[in-house]
This record gives sequence, structure tokens and C-alpha cells, in this order.
Amino acid sequence: MHPRPSPIAASLYTLRDLNADVIILHGPHGCCFRTGRLLESDGVRVLTTAMVENDFVFGASGKLEEVLKKAEEMFKPKLVGVVGTCASMIIGENLKEAISNVNIQAIVLPVESHGGFGEGDNTEGAIIVLEAAKKQGLITKDEADRQTKMLKLATEIEKTRGMARKEYIKPNFGDNKEKIARIIINAIKNNEKIAFVLNAKKETSYLFSDFLNIDFSAINSNEKHNKPIIIANLDENIGLPRIRNHAQNITTELKNNGIAIDYITGGLDEYPITGDSALKILKNNDYDLVVVAGVPHAFKIEELNVQSIAITDGPRLVEPLKDIGYDYVVTELDAHSKTLGVDEIIDSDFGTMIRTAIQWENEE
Repeated sequence: MHPRPSPIAASLYTLRDLNADVIILHGPHGCCFRTGRLLESDGVRVLTTAMVENDFVFGASGKLEEVLKKAEEMFKPKLVGVVGTCASMIIGENLKEAISNVNIQAIVLPVESHGGFGEGDNTEGAIIVLEAAKKQGLITKDEADRQTKMLKLATEIEKTRGMARKEYIKPNFGDNKEKIARIIINAIKNNEKIAFVLNAKKETSYLFSDFLNIDFSAINSNEKHNKPIIIANLDENIGLPRIRNHAQNITTELKNNGIAIDYITGGLDEYPITGDSALKILKNNDYDLVVVAGVPHAFKIEELNVQSIAITDGPRLVEPLKDIGYDYVVTELDAHSKTLGVDEIIDSDFGTMIRTAIQWENEE
């Protein structure tokens, strides 16, 4: 019953990950307004055909053709996505015909997606883009099939372990960050065995990897014990071009800061399965504390008998995460909007709290 992401937004993000230069929303100017504006921060020009009442009766193919011509004239794009909306799809607008009527140099992907008429899960919007990209030869069939599998698994996880598992979940902003920061610091001071697991999604990894980017030697100089083991889904060779680049940027920055990743579990778009890979690693050893950031509900914490902390971006995920077995949950708000257009690790609220608590420890 609570609001869920839209297939249209998923289409936009997937086109962004294919490095589309321009995306045209064929619908009213207010459709997917926030997502469209945010994607401008990632270097994508998002336009609209601005359909109005008369267009719902007589059609607006002419407007789409006009915007396609203007897009080429203004931006000289190499790749354009044309995304249907509720308005254009429910009246049966033919995106492919309109595109074929316009002779432009760019590759144009028609994406017949809309907000719910025929599609329920937001991931269906991404799958439609992948199918269009496969037909145009932008990605291989194997890659399209792999991505589609990941998206369907992600939907299953949300429905069984995430915020789509109940009719309504009241927003909850999680546990006190200072309290949780001190739990981690005390564990390190006491030479406990700690695992940090990054199981993040796409660009949000720039925020969730911040807690990996912390030097704990100031509170425990015992080299044998003071470094938590780091497990991360940062494979640089998996995913769409932009996603691989995110993994490379984060891995390089951590390395330059003297922080090594002990285990790579897969790519940033494989978060539905990389949690299982991390779990196998942790089951082979006894840990005192496990911290999972990004998409922690894709990690089966209930299979470990260990104190646990989840770091998530969803206030509606706090309750489900505690239901499946996490002892504590920390929330990072607006992860998507904070990480659009960035190419390096950014300070998270929780990472900042940990650094501040370390400083307090040294001053006491």
C-alpha cells in the first residue's frame, strides 16, 4: 500500500547506465519530474514532449518527432532513449514509428514503459531497456539475460525480505548513529573479529563504501587485530559501462588510502547474489561483529550467530531488517540524490559519526 518506485524511473536509470546522452520522456512535463532532474546531475539531458489534454485525444507523435530533431540539433547525441509514460502508452502511441519518421544520426532506443498499466514491478522498466539495447546491438544477449536475471532476483528479495513484503511499513529512521559507532569502535579496541560487508547498488556505493574508508589505527595500534576484514561487491569487470566505472573508482580510492579489499564477491549490479557469496566467506570463520551496508536485506544475516549492524538508505527498510535478524539498523537518507554525478567516495552521515567518535576517544 505504500508508494514504490516506478518502471519509468527504472527505465531512466538503466538508460543512464548505458551512457545515453539524451532521454526523452513522451508524456506530460511533470511525469517522473524528480528523477529526470536528478539525472541531469549525471550528465544526461532529460527532455519531455510535454503532452497536454488535446494530445490524449488526438495523439502526440508529431511532438515526439519535433523533440527528437531538437535534441539532435542542440546536443549532437550518440545515444538517445525515448521512454513512454502512462499517458502516451495508454493511448497507444507508436514510439517506433515516430522514431523511424525522423532521420537523425544517433542510435535511438524506444522504451515502451509506463507507470503500472501492464507492469507492476519497477524492475520491469529496466528489463524493457535491456531488451531494446540488445536489439540494437549495444549489449549482448548473454549480458541482457544476466542483467534480467539480477533484476528479477532483486524484485524477489524486495518482496520477501524488503519494503515490499508488507502492505504498509511505517518509516523508521533507525538506531542512534553515535551509539552504533561506539559499538564498532569498542569492538575494535577489544580486538574482536569484525567483518565489513559492502553489498551496494550502483552509484549508491559511493556513499555506502565510506565506512570502509576509515583508519582505525588511532584507537588500536595492534596490527594483527585492528583491521576489519573487508568484503565488497566491487568487481570492475561486471556490469554496464557506468557501473564498472563506479567499482573501479571506489577500489582505486580505497587502495590509494591504504585500504585493501580482502574479498570481491561480484559486481555492483549483482547485489541480489553477492550477499550469498559474502555469507559463504563469513560462515568459514567465527566473527564477533558483522556490518553490512548498501542492500543488507540481500544478505541472510539470520544464518550467522553474530552481533550485526545493517546500513541502509530506506526508512521503510528498518523494520524488515530487524525482522530478519539484524540487531541494529542505521539509515542514510537520500543516497541516490547524494551520489548522482559523483566519481569518488563521499562522506556518509554514519562514516562521519564514526570519525567523530574516534576523535572523541583520542581526546578522552
